[in-house]
Amino acid sequence: METLVSTWSRTAQILPENYVFPIDERPGSVEVPICQNIPLIDLAEGQSQSQTIDTILAACEEFGFFQVINHGVSEDLIDDTMKVVKDFYDMPDEEKAKVYSIDPSKSCQLYTSSYTYADEKVHFWRDNLRHPCHPLDECIHLWPEKPTNYRNVVGKYSLEVRKLSLIMLELIREGLGLKPGYFGEELTGSQSLSVNHYPRCPNPSLTLGLPKHADPNVITVLLQGSVSGLQVFKNGRWLGVEPLPHAFVVNIGHQLQIISNGKLRSAEHRAVTNSREARTTIVSFINPSPDTIVEPAKSMISDGVPLYRSFKFKDFLKFYEAKKGDTEALMEAYKIKP
Repeated sequence: METLVSTWSRTAQILPENYVFPIDERPGSVEVPICQNIPLIDLAEGQSQSQTIDTILAACEEFGFFQVINHGVSEDLIDDTMKVVKDFYDMPDEEKAKVYSIDPSKSCQLYTSSYTYADEKVHFWRDNLRHPCHPLDECIHLWPEKPTNYRNVVGKYSLEVRKLSLIMLELIREGLGLKPGYFGEELTGSQSLSVNHYPRCPNPSLTLGLPKHADPNVITVLLQGSVSGLQVFKNGRWLGVEPLPHAFVVNIGHQLQIISNGKLRSAEHRAVTNSREARTTIVSFINPSPDTIVEPAKSMISDGVPLYRSFKFKDFLKFYEAKKGDTEALMEAYKIKP
């Protein structure tokens, strides 16, 4: 528990050395511009479904992510969920200690930086609460018992966000021309929730909440909250993603890049910190079941030669963890050599 950033950083005036990133990875003091042309998908707009699909596909090809509004998840539920996860981090240390664990095999755990904290040369400026969400009735008993409304509120939220994730995947499926039901239980059978908490930082120019990486899963739905901190890497430069009230950021994961045979791209991104206020985000990951074989969809292989080889998702995940954010080396290892 004493390693949690939110526990010891409240009075910190100087950034500890083991949180100082190498010079070439630090965000520095140069202001990163907010990207003004990030695709915004409005699901309530009057445009046809085919137009919506075309916009989503273009966003997935160029950016690897987009923001979505009027998505059907109620604003009250979004606000209630953000409040209860902030309440969790505001609880006394003795309450959070009931969930704290450095055992990566534990289903529900609160930890700091990453699973490999003990082996890290540099730590991330974040605490993280993570637990499975699907099937809900099989895992909700593992979640934190306090705050007392956590399970009720977050349970409703995880169901709604899963529903939204599957809607997004269905639109992407149609846009790619994949057969109906392609994103069935095998490719979407696992869902986990990750609640990141980035406390105020004494020197944001030297550290990161999360370093540059892309997501290993199928699709990610992120609730940013009201505090900025998400940055996306595009064409060799970092771009800020402005938090929009009650909007979700949707990220394309590595599995969608592979299934689309490289047509869609997984977006590299990072989380920066600030010295003014804490930032809390809620992330839902949709994953294949561990033993699912993932490969390029046959209909996406135009010349008869797939770009990537097939693999079990659990094996990909192990290799992803070993590569520690080196997206190029990771994806190169799964490419079929000519």
